Amino acid sequence: MKKFYRVRRWLFAPLVYLAAIFLLIEEWLWATGARIMQVIAQFPPLHALEAWIKRLPPYWALAIFVLPAVLLFPVKLLALLAIARGHAFSGIGVIVIAKLGGAAAVARLYTLTRPTLLSLPWFARWHGLFMETKDRWIARLRATRPWRRVSRLSAALGRARRAWWQRLRTRAAAGRHSSRPARVLRRFVAFWRARR
Repeated sequence: MKKFYRVRRWLFAPLVYLAAIFLLIEEWLWATGARIMQVIAQFPPLHALEAWIKRLPPYWALAIFVLPAVLLFPVKLLALLAIARGHAFSGIGVIVIAKLGGAAAVARLYTLTRPTLLSLPWFARWHGLFMETKDRWIARLRATRPWRRVSRLSAALGRARRAWWQRLRTRAAAGRHSSRPARVLRRFVAFWRARR
């Protein structure tokens, strides 16, 4: 019996790592998208649009909430078609941009329409069931060793990115662009100025 559990753990470990990575990316997309849309929403016409969305009746609010998924589905299909035709980078780029844009739009629309949508009894029941199930599965995933490893790796990458960005800012503030890309860019600019 112990051998069976060892084999089962060995088979499912990669799936747990994948789930942990997927969940971290999804959380990052959701949080980043919500922040981006909150900043964009300060633009006066969008502010008025958001006020209008908040006043919608429940079924219209549901239609608005589902709209990004419906609109992005053909875009994702076209991206998959581009990948199948040999344009892998273009297709993957479109999928990533669509995912980020879709997550941003859905996060903001969820915030705007949730009070109205929860007034629908069937939506409130399914929403509560979904959130409860999601929270239970996420708690189980976060209790695993792969989650802790991926979470530590993600935190380390975040610290490294922030440190790199800070070094880049201090160099730019000091006026020292001695990195290789900056030198190549200066040569490129000098070359094109000389050709004029």
